Amino acid sequence: MGGWEATKTTAGAGSYALASWVFLRLLGLTYLVAFLSLGIQIRGLIGRNGLLPVVELLGGRRHWGYARFWRLPTLCWFTHSDAGLASLCWTGAVLAALLISGVAPLPVLVLLWVLYLSLFTVCRLFLCYQWDILLLEAGFLAFFLAPLEIVPRFPPRSSPPLLSVWLVWWLLFRLMFWSGAVKVRSGDAAWRSFSALQFHYETQPLPTRLAWHAHRLPAFFHKISTAIVLAIELAAPFLIFTSTPWRYGAAISFLALMGLIQLTGNFAFFNLLGIALSLLLLDDRVWFQGYSLLGPRSVVETLPASPGSVGLSPAVAALILLLSIDPVARLFQGEIQWPRPLARLLDLLEPFHLVNSYGLFAIMTTWRQEIIVEGSQDGQNWRAYEFKYKPGDPSRPPRFVAPHQPRLDWQMWFAALGVNVSNAWFERLLERLKEGAPEVLALLEKNPFADRPPRFIRAVRYDYRFSTRAEMQAGCAWWHRERRGLFKP
Repeated sequence: MGGWEATKTTAGAGSYALASWVFLRLLGLTYLVAFLSLGIQIRGLIGRNGLLPVVELLGGRRHWGYARFWRLPTLCWFTHSDAGLASLCWTGAVLAALLISGVAPLPVLVLLWVLYLSLFTVCRLFLCYQWDILLLEAGFLAFFLAPLEIVPRFPPRSSPPLLSVWLVWWLLFRLMFWSGAVKVRSGDAAWRSFSALQFHYETQPLPTRLAWHAHRLPAFFHKISTAIVLAIELAAPFLIFTSTPWRYGAAISFLALMGLIQLTGNFAFFNLLGIALSLLLLDDRVWFQGYSLLGPRSVVETLPASPGSVGLSPAVAALILLLSIDPVARLFQGEIQWPRPLARLLDLLEPFHLVNSYGLFAIMTTWRQEIIVEGSQDGQNWRAYEFKYKPGDPSRPPRFVAPHQPRLDWQMWFAALGVNVSNAWFERLLERLKEGAPEVLALLEKNPFADRPPRFIRAVRYDYRFSTRAEMQAGCAWWHRERRGLFKP
């Protein structure tokens, strides 16, 4: 085992054995949700009869030769059939369960990262969200927190290197501070006037029922809430690198923000992952208070990190900091002119998304439009396709769906804003519905043409707003909508 194990220290301030144990379990839960959620949709999204077939992406790039494995890092070069795509998801789910149970965490983490990177690379538009790259970045950093063991052990006996913990804190800092900085830098009137939350609950991609109630709160409450959000995102991140009492305050503020977002919006596994990162700010002195209720204090003992992990961390830290320079410069509208060897290194590492830029809702959407897809057999009588979670039927209440993410529903929100409509996925959606493709129909809640596909299909644009409290009391629907015209004739 080695002489470094001879010295034991009681878990407490400055030790993160219990904290990293919790973090890795929540990361495993995040991976589990991500793989299961994608697994039930992947055939309709990128399968052979899906919206963006992976075979088209890979087939057009085989002329790259061996460089294709680096430029598009994915296991799908070896298997991209529908069954192969599904097997990647289900394998990831099994490995995530192993991580939760604590079996061989380091090799399991490496395999999970490779699998998710493989799917991220080929899903393109459908896995382009910030929580997807956040999962890749957090999953990579988790390599250096994982204990070198095969059999699960609790309480944990090895504390991760402090430098590895600081790398995760740096990720959390960038996630939170970037999110506030882009709002201020954008010059958006809603954020500058502290009125952003007057619109957010109604216009976000997939509201919950509680979002309807939050939207009806007084305007002064929304202004105060907006100010608090900006304070948490802009000020609290700097507490991460201070002493423990202030660091605990940062953790509490982040956890409160993530919890409120979870209650009012369906942002996939973003909040779960944000909570996992925030909990790593709490050292073992905090976690021990809970653990001590289950057993005597004397059993909570940790060992120093192994020399191998400590020796690896400075090299990884240097790489992470190097890769962070460009995102930092872009945040402040700067540009770095790298020497050619460094520029080539950065280009080679870019497909692996080791360091990323973050920032949600830099520009607040102040109105809500929805695209309703309709089909007809005669061109006169039209019936609507109902999506599973996005607003459609005004009488259907908003639903809780997170941490699952219905990827097509999310893209329909962007399409209504005029984003990514020129891409092939929307045209392919209409084609697949007209063909009656079962893989794509499985992504929808209701197929009004179960007997035979429609002869005609179109997309109609509507303005949507939450019903008022008086309208709800009068028995009206959750949504009020007004037709604006054809989106796609």
